[in-house]
This record gives sequence, C-alpha cells and structure tokens, in this order.
Amino acid sequence: MKYSFMARIKNETEYNALMKRVEELAPQFDDSTPTSDPKVIEYVMLSNLIEEYEEEHYPIQTPSLPNVIKLRMYEMGLTQTKLSSILGVSPSRISDYLSGKSEPTLQIGRKISKTLNIDANVVLGV
Repeated sequence: MKYSFMARIKNETEYNALMKRVEELAPQFDDSTPTSDPKVIEYVMLSNLIEEYEEEHYPIQTPSLPNVIKLRMYEMGLTQTKLSSILGVSPSRISDYLSGKSEPTLQIGRKISKTLNIDANVVLGV
C-alpha cells in the first residue's frame, strides 16, 4: 500500500526521528493486523517518507565491475593467478581489470560472466 502526501523529510534529524518511530511501531502489529489499523497506516506513511528521503540522499549505485569481480573471487576462493588461468589471460591483465585500468574484451567479458556467475549487464556496464 502506497500513500501520497505532501510532507517531506527535511534533514537528518527528522529522518532519524522517523526511523526511531518506525522501529517502535513495527513490533506492535503483524500480518494479521488490518490495514485500517491506525498504527499500520502511520507505519506505512512514515515508511514511504523514509523511502523517498533515502532514494534522494542514499541512492544505491550499481556496483563497479572490479568490485563485483573481487567479491566473486573472494566467495569462490580464487586468486588472481587462478582466475587468469581459468580465463586464459595473464595475471597482469586480471590486475588491470581489478584496478579499473582496462576493461575486458567482449570475449573475456563473456567468460567472466559465465565463470564468476556475474550478470552480463554488470560486465557490459549496462
């Protein structure tokens, strides 16, 4: 349920106060509580205000390819040397990808996507 209203959070102090209020409200109802309950309505309205503020002030950005590769290497226990062997490129080329000095070719990008299970849109920078 999404409500539209005119109020906006103006600063961090208001944001923190509303976050605290939402945390107080959350345990006071559950999925069986009717949506017409005043606490549910207040919770939803405050949550919407918070969401709008966060979208403006704390946007979630698309992760960079080097960061995604580093994360997947960590998760899979791969070293740069091992990854270079798997992809068929030199360890220095892997270093260039990880530092952002160069981007993989389309062919290597496909291998990275398949081998590390990284979404092709991230590899292609889409």
